[in-house]
Amino acid sequence: MPNPYINIASEAARQAGGLMLKFRQRLESIPVERKARHDYVSEVDRACEQTIRDYILKHHRQHAFLGEETGKSGDSEYVWIVDPLDGTSNYLHGIPHYSVSIALQIRGRIEHGVIYDPLRQEMFTASRGEGAFLNSQRIRVSGRKDLSGALIATAFPFRRRRLMDAYHGMFQAVFEKVEDIRRAGTASLDLAYVACGRMDGYFELGLKPWDVAAGALMVQEAGGVVMDIGGGENWLDSGHVIAAPFKLITPLRHAIAPHVSDGLKSRVGATGETGDGRREREDG
Repeated sequence: MPNPYINIASEAARQAGGLMLKFRQRLESIPVERKARHDYVSEVDRACEQTIRDYILKHHRQHAFLGEETGKSGDSEYVWIVDPLDGTSNYLHGIPHYSVSIALQIRGRIEHGVIYDPLRQEMFTASRGEGAFLNSQRIRVSGRKDLSGALIATAFPFRRRRLMDAYHGMFQAVFEKVEDIRRAGTASLDLAYVACGRMDGYFELGLKPWDVAAGALMVQEAGGVVMDIGGGENWLDSGHVIAAPFKLITPLRHAIAPHVSDGLKSRVGATGETGDGRREREDG
């Protein structure tokens, strides 16, 4: 029987997904606001986050909420971490690849996660210790044993473009060892695809908690490994993430490691908080 938290997150995600499909008919008229350089928010992002927030807090009024658009609110050991529309640029350009990502953190640990692709009606779910599922069918990471022949997902650090030199070295080193690399623009789905074996691995720099929280749990519960670029467990805080099946995680990290700058090494796990609860990172 599905966990009650998963049921709530799944229904909230479906409602947000329904809004995305409704707004899709008038993309050119959707108001878009620039949050920061290379980072935008649309009316759809905000409407989806409000829908998710209202539905979750209706059932758990005392829980805290951390959303990409509204930041942190509430004070509780139970924190819902939400990306209401992961892949905003894809969405606004009419590219059919975006999702809703919802995770529940309890006492500092991610315990439940949901990623929903409304176009394909694919609902990825995971609860700690209970496995990962796609539309109620159990999923597993790929059985690939080496990087040769592997298909790896990644993305450019568009929010932290000063990381491009380091990232370029990582990309080239990985590209030389694998079959191919994909850059699809939706971090949560990249991780979900690793969890179900569509991708053999994933790495990215400069992510936010709402980008990775649900997807990382998905990979772990599907039998994979998630770590930061230093080989530790501070991926949620640092935002520098590697995910892969057990047999691929070490060679993937070893390919990346020579290109991790001293600034990145010193800041793995280092975070700050802005006034609205959003984590910000300064990476050298």
